[in-house]
Amino acid sequence: MRRGEIWVGNLNPNRGAEVGKIRPVLVVQADFLLGEEQATVVVLPLTTQVRATTEPLHVTIEPRDRLRSTCQVMPEQPRTLDRRRLVEGPLTRLSVTEMTAVERSLRAIMGL
Repeated sequence: MRRGEIWVGNLNPNRGAEVGKIRPVLVVQADFLLGEEQATVVVLPLTTQVRATTEPLHVTIEPRDRLRSTCQVMPEQPRTLDRRRLVEGPLTRLSVTEMTAVERSLRAIMGL
């Protein structure tokens, strides 16, 4: 598992307005914190409900490799998951340009 990879994650159960379901997630945690001894991983969920005009901070990822649908990264929904919740992957890996766009959006969401 590496930063920038998309895996299938189990986000159930969710609470309130949290994103749930089994869905693709983007690993955003630093690689040096992804060793086997690390029990958790920080991810951003993806959605297939692509809304470029109403969600300007979402980053669109086109299908490739094992990612079958166009998706958008949701930087406003970061989650820490137990590694066992990542059930399949990697589906693909983001390009440097895509990862830079995700980082920019995440910084805006966090006010950094």
